[in-house]
Amino acid sequence: MGLYLYGSLASGDFDPASSDVDFAAATTVRLDDAKLVELAAIHEEIAATVGTWGKRLEGAYFPLAALRRHNPRDMRHPFLSSTTPFGVHDLGWDWVINRHTLLERGLVVDGPPPATLIDPTTRAELTHAVRMLLRTDWARYLDDPELLRARNYQAFAIFTMCRALYALECGEFVSKSVAAVWGEQHIDTQWRPLVERARAWRADKTLDDAALPETLRFLRYMIGRA
Repeated sequence: MGLYLYGSLASGDFDPASSDVDFAAATTVRLDDAKLVELAAIHEEIAATVGTWGKRLEGAYFPLAALRRHNPRDMRHPFLSSTTPFGVHDLGWDWVINRHTLLERGLVVDGPPPATLIDPTTRAELTHAVRMLLRTDWARYLDDPELLRARNYQAFAIFTMCRALYALECGEFVSKSVAAVWGEQHIDTQWRPLVERARAWRADKTLDDAALPETLRFLRYMIGRA
């Protein structure tokens, strides 16, 4: 039915050293087990033959009704990422934001315009999703920060907090780069060196436990604001 790109490719913030290829596929029916097996084999072949980009795909497959609007009772869909094998997974509140990005700036690989498949997201829905992400997904890192030890993941977390604050205050979701520039001008001055440092760390996979406490303190500050 349709294949679309969102994320940094759609926002103009794509960085070959650190970005994934984010996609969403619209299907006319809910995929059955046989189709899921076929898709899993296709993605295994892509990862084995395409090279780096074949291993850096991140996206989901939605039947049309599920793509149109967020339904908290229908959040299990086929998904894969560079760290999650292809399968049916519970998708989080970030897909409220992803739908918004698809509608506003999605790139069409094949299929009708996103506006024919996705309902607009209200400001209240967008900010609610951002708050839920901070209070659930990101709050977990405070108790289990293992994944944040690497500098590139700390940079990702810092930029995500800037985007969250921008969304909460401005009612819009922007690229990491735009949010970082805005954050350096609007967040409390104590955090501005952290944002500046994150710029240099986007592709740096060095483990940095010395910097981690400050990053976690910033996360705790932002989650508290949610």
